[in-house]
Amino acid sequence: MGNREDLLAGARRCLEEKGWARTTVRDIAAASGVSMAAIGYHFGSREALLNAALVEAMREWGEQIGAAMAAVDEAAPPGERFEALWERLIASIGEHRTLWLANLEAMVQAEHSPELRDELVAGQREGRRGMAAHLVDGDEADIAERDVRTVGSVHLALLLGVMAQWLNDPDQAPTGAEVLAGLRALTARMG
Repeated sequence: MGNREDLLAGARRCLEEKGWARTTVRDIAAASGVSMAAIGYHFGSREALLNAALVEAMREWGEQIGAAMAAVDEAAPPGERFEALWERLIASIGEHRTLWLANLEAMVQAEHSPELRDELVAGQREGRRGMAAHLVDGDEADIAERDVRTVGSVHLALLLGVMAQWLNDPDQAPTGAEVLAGLRALTARMG
């Protein structure tokens, strides 16, 4: 690896171990084995390097969700598929806790970084489309914008909310079966 890649890997480790706010230039240099001056040379600033590392983490997060959706048995009835998807997503939260935490921290940092916000917006749009396509059994390229704005947006909102619950209080956070039961109860009340 070159200095740039080493810096990204070091920044990523720091984000996972220390978080955004507590990561210093010195921490990144130590974790990457590269001089502090190289951060400025390759990225311009600590913030730009951390943004790049967060974007990389977000791509992995998206891949995790895609893999969870792809692993669901498409021949199963819709309710079983939805529950199985949620069981896989919830397992991913535990297995990749630092990626999920990086996602939450990225949302906060995006308030101060237009570049990071643009990356997150693009990822959310892609995520909504992919989730909608999976849930309505369509191809991403052909999915109706209405399904993206409704099914995809609501599913993304559920995912972020369940993720926050699992990160803060995993003992009381819902299971896949409880997410499905909760949705069924809500829709039954909506008439």
